[in-house]
Amino acid sequence: MNCIIVDDEPLARAEMRSLINETSKTEILGEFSNAPSALDFLKTNDVDLIFLDIEMPMVTGLEFAEMLPGQSLIIFTTAYAQYALKSYELDAIDYLLKPIEKQRLEKAVNKALLYKELLSKDTVKNTIESNTKDFLFIKADRRYYKINFTDIKFIEGLKDYVVIHTQHQKLITAMNLKTIHQKIPSDSFVRVSKSYVVNIDYIDSFDNHNIYINDSEIPLGEVYKTAFFVRYSGGSLNPE
Repeated sequence: MNCIIVDDEPLARAEMRSLINETSKTEILGEFSNAPSALDFLKTNDVDLIFLDIEMPMVTGLEFAEMLPGQSLIIFTTAYAQYALKSYELDAIDYLLKPIEKQRLEKAVNKALLYKELLSKDTVKNTIESNTKDFLFIKADRRYYKINFTDIKFIEGLKDYVVIHTQHQKLITAMNLKTIHQKIPSDSFVRVSKSYVVNIDYIDSFDNHNIYINDSEIPLGEVYKTAFFVRYSGGSLNPE
């Protein structure tokens, strides 16, 4: 997998370069101090992954992400935690807070590698063929796979697809989050942000900003927060 670094601070780019080289899983194709120069590079080069700062002159990282063509994946790198939710609404793979730790970067890169594989031409042909009150049938590689709703931990929107996270695997299919949400039981699954639907039976913990399922940290959107607190706690907890 290849990548580029987009950050207006030379020291931040150098630190990111050093961290990426230590992971030995990604090839750095280029480094850019602003979004326009990176966008020019993307017009003639296929880039798998972009490490993208947010607060930059001319064009912010968030604005740049909205302009990105093709299937390039994004990992935001920033010193400001308040942008986390917005970054996931732009289908970012991950959100790294500076100073970035090597272990945290490795986790983000591994996630990007997995999603690159899921988004390959063979896997995105997966389709949801039918559903019952208890399970979905997903067609992949000319076979039908039965996915019990009780096995689904959460569903993540990613570009033009959804990633279904079960207890044992991750499956991707060409469908938007709203459509699949209508096919699954409303008594178990709740929309918690623009990009996520979770199975409430798998929630380990949550706070005012995130929901935690195993080692996954799922953003809790402002629009969905009050309804989630009422639904999950029966109104006994205050989201403020």
